[in-house]
Amino acid sequence: MDELSVDEDGFRLWATTRRAALRRTAYLLCLDWHLADDLVQDALAKVYPRWRRIARSGDPDAYMRRVLVTTFIDTCRRPWRREVAAEGVFSSAVDPAAQEALESVERADRRALITQALAALPPGQRVTLVLRFYEDLSVEQTAQLLGCSTGNVKSQTSRGLDQLRRLLGSAVSR
Repeated sequence: MDELSVDEDGFRLWATTRRAALRRTAYLLCLDWHLADDLVQDALAKVYPRWRRIARSGDPDAYMRRVLVTTFIDTCRRPWRREVAAEGVFSSAVDPAAQEALESVERADRRALITQALAALPPGQRVTLVLRFYEDLSVEQTAQLLGCSTGNVKSQTSRGLDQLRRLLGSAVSR
C-alpha cells in the first residue's frame, strides 16, 4: 500500500466517524439541515488536500472546526445565500440521528425553542455561543479559531446570552 492510499484511507475513516458531529455543529451554525450538509461537504473538500499535514498536527478536529466556521461565515457573506426559503418548504427537515435521540416531546419542544432563539441571533453571536457552549471551547480557543480578541468573544457571548434569555423568557411565558 502506498503512502497516498494510507492517507486517503485515514481521511475517509476520520471523515466517516466525525461526519454526524460535524453536521450537528454546522446545523447549529446555520439552522438549516440542507445547508449544514453543504457546509460539511465544502469543509471536507477543503481539508482533504491538506489531510497529511493536518493528521500529523495531532488535532484534525480543531482544524476542521475552524474550516467549518470560516466556510459558514463565507456563506453568510455571499449575497445569493441571503435568500430565505418560503415558510414550510424545508422547515420539516429533521436529522434522523437527532430524532432517534429525543426521549420525549418535552425535550423536542425545548430544543425547538432554543433553535428558534438561536435563529434570532446575529451570526457572530450564534457562532460564538455554538463554539463556547456546544463545542465546549474556552474563550481563548474560540478567539483563536475566529481570529479575534478574547474581549470580542466575551462581549459576543454576553450579548448572545442576554438576547437568548430575553427570547427564551418570552417564549416560556407564552
